[in-house]
This record gives sequence, C-alpha cells and structure tokens, in this order.
Amino acid sequence: MDTVVSKTEKKTGSRPGTLAACPVTHLKGIGNKTAEKLKRLGIATVQDVLFHLPLRYEDRTRITPIGSLQPFEPAVVEGIVELADIKFGRRRMLLCRISDGTGFITLRFFHFSAVQKEGLARGRRIRCYGEVRNGPQSLEIVHPEYSFVEENETMPVEETLTPIYPATEGVHQLTLRTLTDNALVLMQEMPLQELLPAALCKRLSFPDLHEAINWIHRPPNDVSISMLMDEKHPAKQRLVFEELLAHQISMKQLRQRARKHHAPVIKEKNRLEAKLLETLPFVLTKAQQKVIGEIKDDLAKSFPMQRLVQGDVGCGKTLVAVMAALSVVEAGMQAAVMAPTEILSEQHFNNFCQWLQPLGIHITWLTGKQKVAERRQAQEEIVTGKAQIVVGTHALFQEDVSFNNLGLIVIDEQHRFGVHQRMALREKGKNGQQYPHQLIMTATPIPRTLAMTAYADLDVSVIDELPPGRKEVETIVVSNDRRDEIVARVHHACKEGRQAYWVCSLIEESEALQCQAASDTAVLLQDCLPKLKVGLIHGRMKPNDKEQVMSAFKQGEIDLLVATTVIEVGVDVPNASLMVVENSERFGLAQLHQLRGRVGRGSEKSSCVLMYQAPLSENSRTRLAVMRETSDGFKIAQRDLEIRGPGEVLGTRQTGMMQFHIADLIRDQALIPDANKTSEELLAQYPENAGLIVRRWLGETEKYGNVG
Repeated sequence: MDTVVSKTEKKTGSRPGTLAACPVTHLKGIGNKTAEKLKRLGIATVQDVLFHLPLRYEDRTRITPIGSLQPFEPAVVEGIVELADIKFGRRRMLLCRISDGTGFITLRFFHFSAVQKEGLARGRRIRCYGEVRNGPQSLEIVHPEYSFVEENETMPVEETLTPIYPATEGVHQLTLRTLTDNALVLMQEMPLQELLPAALCKRLSFPDLHEAINWIHRPPNDVSISMLMDEKHPAKQRLVFEELLAHQISMKQLRQRARKHHAPVIKEKNRLEAKLLETLPFVLTKAQQKVIGEIKDDLAKSFPMQRLVQGDVGCGKTLVAVMAALSVVEAGMQAAVMAPTEILSEQHFNNFCQWLQPLGIHITWLTGKQKVAERRQAQEEIVTGKAQIVVGTHALFQEDVSFNNLGLIVIDEQHRFGVHQRMALREKGKNGQQYPHQLIMTATPIPRTLAMTAYADLDVSVIDELPPGRKEVETIVVSNDRRDEIVARVHHACKEGRQAYWVCSLIEESEALQCQAASDTAVLLQDCLPKLKVGLIHGRMKPNDKEQVMSAFKQGEIDLLVATTVIEVGVDVPNASLMVVENSERFGLAQLHQLRGRVGRGSEKSSCVLMYQAPLSENSRTRLAVMRETSDGFKIAQRDLEIRGPGEVLGTRQTGMMQFHIADLIRDQALIPDANKTSEELLAQYPENAGLIVRRWLGETEKYGNVG
C-alpha cells in the first residue's frame, strides 16, 4: 500500500475512515500546490478522484504495423528513427521519420526543443501514439505522445483502454491517470460506501459500485470504444443512474424544506370569481377548470404552494393566474405577477385591468424603466396595501420595494428565471414566519422527463386543451429568394380586411442593431405597399409609444405590423391571420412556436411563413421541418430538447443544476422515472444515504439543494 500513501500520512500514521473524508493529499505525489489545481476540477478527496470520470478512451493495447495504418485513426506504432531534421516554411518544425520494416511514417512537431531533437537520434527505437493523417509525402502523426524503447528492452503495451479525463492547466493526463491508479488501489483497502438499495441494483441489473468504478476507469481491452461511448454498458448506466438520482434528491430536498415553512391558508369563497365568470364572453375549458381546482387545493394548505403550470400557446394560462390572484385578493392579501420583459408585463397589466377593474380591484404596474414619480407612487401603493395586485418585471423584488401582505407570487415564463431567483422572490415576500404561495407559468412546454428533473421541487399542472374555435395555423417554409411573392401575399391578405405581422430576426447580439433592422424593413415594406398602413414596434420604443402602436394594431388602424421578437408572447389580435418571419433559421424551435402562436386566434384561416436565407445548415433544416410537421407544443419541445439539449431549452439561467458529469437527459431519459421513484424511497427510508449521494455527485453545488 506504500505506493499510494503520501509522505505526510507515513509520518502521522493517520488516515480518515472513508474515501469521502480522505483528502487527495493522502495520495502519493500530491502536494498542496497540485491539490489547489485539482480543486479547479472539483477534486478535493480521494472519492472525488474516483468520480472524476473519463470523457473518452484511447486504445493503446496493441501496436499497429506502420504498413497497415489508415488515415484519421489513432494508433500505437513502434519503429526505428531514420532521420530527424528541422524544416523552415511558414512555420519552423521538426520532422522525424520512423520505419518498422512494413513502411514508414513522419512525426511532425511544431513545438520542440534542441534536447528533443538530439534525443530523436538516428537508430533509436521509439514508440508513439497519435492520430494518423495524410501528409505531403507520407502518412504522419502531428505531436505524438512518445517514449524511447531501450535496446534489449521489451516494453509492454497497455493492458486496458486509456482514459482521457477532463483536465485543467497544470494537471495533465498522465497526472490524472497516475492519481486514479493510486485511488483505485486505495479503494480496495477502504471501500466506497454502497448507497443504492441492493434490491434496486438487482432489478436494474446494475453491477456493484466497485466493479462499476473499476470498469469505467480501466475498461478491459476487449471492449470496443464505440460501445463505451454509447454509454449503454451496465457499469456506465449504474453511475449515470446515481448521478440522475443525486439531482432528483437535491430538488426534492428543496421541496421538503419549502414545505416546512408556513403560508397563509386561503379558503375558497368564489364571490369575485363568480362575478368575473359572468362577464367573460366564453366558457373556461375543462383543462383550465382542472388546473384552477389544483391551485385552490394548494392555496388551502398551510405550506407554500409551489406549482408549475405548463400549457401551449393560447391555452389560457393568464386567466388561470387571474383566478388564483382573485382567491388571494378575496382573502385580503396581495398578489404579485412577474414577467421577464417590459412588454409582457405591460400586456399582463392591461389584461388584469380589463378583467378585474370592473370588479373594483386596484392593480398597480411596476417596472425598472418607469419615471421616478411613477415608480414612487407605485411603491407607495404596494407598501400601503392599496395595490391589491401588482404586475411588473423583476423590479418587483428589488430592495426598495416592500409589500404590505403578499399572499401569492405568479412568475410567468419560468424558464427565463433560475431556481435561485425563484427562491429569492419567496424570501422577498416573507412576512414574519409566513411565506407567499408561488404559481409558476410557462408557455414553453417542457418534455415530461426534463420537467421531472428540472422541476422536481414543483408540482406540475398541464393545460392540455385549447379554447374551442382555435384553428391550426398553416406553416410554409420558403427561401428569401421568393420575398416578392410573400410581399404580394401580405398585400392580398390586408386588402381582404385581415392584418399581418412581419418579424425581423436578431441579426447580431445587439438590441440596437435589431431595432435598426426592423426600422429599415418597415420603410422598405411601406415603399412596396403604399396603400397599406405599416406600423413598427421594437424593444427600444418608450412604453407609451409601444402601447399606442399595439392599440392601433388591435383596432385595425394598422394593416401590417413590422416587429422584433417583442411580440413573441402576450400579444392577442384575433384579426391578424398572417405572420412572416424573416431569417427564420436564426430562431430556436420554441421561439418560432411562440411567434406562430400570435396568429390563428380568430375565425379566419391563418398562415405562418418562415423565410430562410440559403444555404441552410442541417440543424436549421431539421428545425424548420419540425415547424412544418406539427403545431403540438409538447412535440416541438421534445424535438427542441433533442436538437439543442436541456441547457438551451431551459434557458442558461436555469442550468445551474443541470451540469451533469456523465448523465444525458436525452440519452438516459428512460432511467429518469426510476431515479425519480428511488429518490422518494431514499428520502423516506434512507435519508442519510440520500444526503451522501448528493454530496458525492454535486459536491460544492450541493448548496443548490439548500436554497431556502
């Protein structure tokens, strides 16, 4: 065992009882400086070393005759140095030619020393590894790893496949492999704690933890690399499952902690709700009624509601939020509604006013761009309780805003806000020992397996029914070369009394440039269509100006509205039956689906034209094909997940807890239901094991599960 124990440990004779508590400095050759560098990789203990898993593998278990080499394949070769010369071209380089009797190959070095050149002396035997490429005169390997084989020496090849680990500056692959070798030896003496129930491992045909760890770090040479990278081997699945489980547990711990808090118990009265329903020109769908019932059940409990409402574009989520707010207002408390953008918060404010002001409910709007006097008045109404419902952006929860008696927080477009922000909002609304209820809404449907992982701390409701009368929107994909045809189509639609949108893409990551592009397009379209009234709306306009434009469009005073993506959500104009999206290949699927949802809200047949600039990438071609094939938001979300991955689908702010080491939510989604069920079992029956699994896989990020 001396081969793996550090000098410090030999002196002290001490060793922690578990690998989870054993500092990495207990391994041979790891001093404080190297330990500091390893921290950048999340490695602080010997257990961390064992769970720092390979990214990929290389096969160095056999020597390939040079005459049998194929381009673009990595290989181990051994031969005699025939020459080594420095060449001068555009770059100075060292060229070394080796031969083994079956052929020769060139080794090319761009970075080298005089000592290195001298070492590559004619007649020396060398073994090297690298990717074989086609060179100017022969096959070659650029910057191979190599070592010299001394005369009369037999150098064995690797017995297992060679792992390639995530590395950092100052910590190279050889260091990581040696470190792992030592940790694997130590693991035989100090076994890792098995934290999964034996019955579960048996049911899922998982190997034990030691076998899985050994196999992952040092896979036998008879395993194909393609099988390894396919991630379907039981040893890999065993570890993938445990990582998925760690995330599930972390989120459920968050949920458990939230349920220990107190919240106002809001009993059902329904007087205001009944009055509102009498004024509506339509009947709620069964799906809306079901979700409203689930929310009322939550509000009647003594711990804070944490519910996510998912629904496709136009399913009526806003009205569900209005009903929830009414219940809270009727109980004498305030409700706050937060949207991610100014224009969406403004749209919500207008809708709430339209529905609730006739009932005598006072609604206040608060955003960061208001003038000082307006903002001060809004803050006064909020702190005194005059504002029964407050609608705004994240400005609602800044330090200078104080609520009088906040009972409910509604967060729209949840994927734009992270979990930490969600918890911060809850803290803002704390009143004594009571926390407000939270209702989270998204018009971006999230595939079930992803929701099960990303929102495991929430109860999830789905509005899976559209109001009657909503017609499916015809989706057409055309090249920008046919722009004149599309302009003619817009002219025809507007001449028949309908209205249209023309959406300009974000050409660069600059709001100013995007607005300029929209302004230029509006001018060009007005020139092409002189008999139509063309309007313009973008994110840099003042709120009053945007409101005037949108009001004119809703009232039919504008035929064609040129816009940036500010109209992505929240805009409802039933007479608009045509949408044109320029450079649609620049948009994600979810955003295209949201934009398409702005039409098809009236009785007329509606169309969405997706224009693209050729040539299309394969990814863009796939996205546009999906839009043409389906209008089902959940199917689109699943394809979006497959194309872009979970981080992009959820939004960058949401992905703090989504940084998996080896799990993949798409590839491994079949394991998620089992991980979800097992997390509940462990928390109920083996809470200590649950905590250890979280610490093993999330390490420093364990604080994610401790928020709130």
